[in-house]
Amino acid sequence: MNAIDWERPWLAPLARLGRAGAQRVAAGASVAQALNALADGGLAPAPGVRFVPQAALPEGMAYERFIFETGQVPTRDNLHDFFNGLVWLHYPATKRRLNQCQARAIAAHGVGAVRGPLRDAATVFDENGAIFCAPPALHAALAARQWRRLCVELRPLWGQARLLLFGHALLEKLVAPRKPITAHAHQAPAAIEGIASADAWLAAALAPEVLAAKPFNPLPVLGVPGWWPENENFCFYDDSLVFRSMRPA
Repeated sequence: MNAIDWERPWLAPLARLGRAGAQRVAAGASVAQALNALADGGLAPAPGVRFVPQAALPEGMAYERFIFETGQVPTRDNLHDFFNGLVWLHYPATKRRLNQCQARAIAAHGVGAVRGPLRDAATVFDENGAIFCAPPALHAALAARQWRRLCVELRPLWGQARLLLFGHALLEKLVAPRKPITAHAHQAPAAIEGIASADAWLAAALAPEVLAAKPFNPLPVLGVPGWWPENENFCFYDDSLVFRSMRPA
């Protein structure tokens, strides 16, 4: 937990609870204990689940099915699961929606060697998703992967936009920021303000048929204006290995 820099702009929405949880872990609590304490102490709304040690997951039982049936989230003592818990505390309705989609798909089709489109999309967003609340011009530029337009020409519009990181693997990767780290961004209205409203909107928006279509756009996180000093130079976006063009139809 000591490696987390809570001053990073992408962590700002999670920093209050994140710092408090990390302090509890540093004082000797397990990650599960620290996360439960945040909810029990009133620092976070009750997420509708409890965090339990990984050993509570029965051998051979699917992780998502266990959460769905017991309301318990198996949690290891690592950064990955710490960020997963933080996302549960901030976006409980969306996390429950994704878990329902996973559990119902497992009940219908089993676990299998291939997840299928719904489970695959739910996993992608759960691990690497973000919510891009922005004006239509920014959404259009992102969908077309017009990086110069999105991040240079339309930079003044970013004052009306917010990128809220959701994926816990994405947050874990950003503990050591690198230019190629890319979010799967779901487009949301610019009028959404704050995490609670983003959670309610996203949970309603991610109906199974919508989710299965993977309505996400890649967005390299360090390209967000104001999030990384190097992107003040417009040449930052000329790196075609990171800021990739649309594939030909």
